[in-house]
Amino acid sequence: MKKPKKSKGFIFKTYESPTQSLFEKLFDIFKELITHTSGDFDEAIDWLRELDKEYKLTTEDYTIDDFVDELKAKGFIREEIKPDGKGKMAITAKTERLIRQAALDQIFGKIKRSGSGNHKSKQGGIGDEHTGDFRAYQFGDALDKVSVTESIRNAQINNGIGDFRLTEDDLVVEETMHKSQMSTVLMIDISHSMILYGEDRITPAKKVAMALAELITTRYPKDTLDILVFGNDAWPIKIKDLPYLQVGPYHTNTVAGLELGMDLLRRKRNTNKQIFMITDGKPSCLKLPDGNYYKNSNGLDPYITNKCYAMAQQARKLHIPITTFMIAQDNYLMQFVKEFTQANQGKAFYTGLKGLGEMIFEDYETNRKKRIK
Repeated sequence: MKKPKKSKGFIFKTYESPTQSLFEKLFDIFKELITHTSGDFDEAIDWLRELDKEYKLTTEDYTIDDFVDELKAKGFIREEIKPDGKGKMAITAKTERLIRQAALDQIFGKIKRSGSGNHKSKQGGIGDEHTGDFRAYQFGDALDKVSVTESIRNAQINNGIGDFRLTEDDLVVEETMHKSQMSTVLMIDISHSMILYGEDRITPAKKVAMALAELITTRYPKDTLDILVFGNDAWPIKIKDLPYLQVGPYHTNTVAGLELGMDLLRRKRNTNKQIFMITDGKPSCLKLPDGNYYKNSNGLDPYITNKCYAMAQQARKLHIPITTFMIAQDNYLMQFVKEFTQANQGKAFYTGLKGLGEMIFEDYETNRKKRIK
């Protein structure tokens, strides 16, 4: 190690990045794999062993078996007894939480680091909830938003202590938001098309849901988030169940998802309500009054799409905007989303899997700062 240098009372030394233990490195990979395998521990470990063979992740002194033993010792996995009496390893609630935190770091961390990009920038408004985010003072900002501590700190850095002076360039403003509460329903398409054509679309959608859940529960605890999935039918799921979410052999009953979403939001007292819908396919299914299903996978069926437009209009009357994140870019699907969005007067984003999380987070933050009168 280089000898530290001394200068004017400050000690400087070469920056050294914190080193991860072998367990921590493997655990980061394991959290990714357990998300891709929908919580299947055995499959995730099999994948980890294959990666170890190819990339030499472990050493003679620390093997994958040692890693599994440490997972047990630290309470990240536990043994479950199956109906046949055999034991099977499963992740614990502690691990589920860490997976959500990892998803939040991946997605929200990208937004924090990117100064500019393809997405709309977040604009703070006059409010009374401190966010912990700071920016340079701009003409017209209210003086009560100026952070005295941060501004003085800036002045000391810029001008020095001996010749201390505070100028407009030193002023720093803390972002604030209204303490309005937001109730959100996140709809996730789990129809079979989410894994068709060799493209895994469900894992990115699942990561977004976990990250959004972690953001809301930690940063905005007064907000509410309900998550539902829709295939032939629609049903709510709990946040703790997100890592285990799988695609099924389903068609896409968008109407059922919207009906359930609006029903969940009707029960909320909050004024601010919204629906986020992640889908990659056309609506292709309806449940009939007699309990049977009407299905049509060949193109857009007017009987089904008209029901979707009617639900969009109903949500509009209830002041529930719907933001659709279409992760497929077929022209006829984009036309459907356009008409659906017009019926609701909501918003639509046409995106691939890359950037899906950043778009949803920025839209959530933007919507939350608006006061619905």
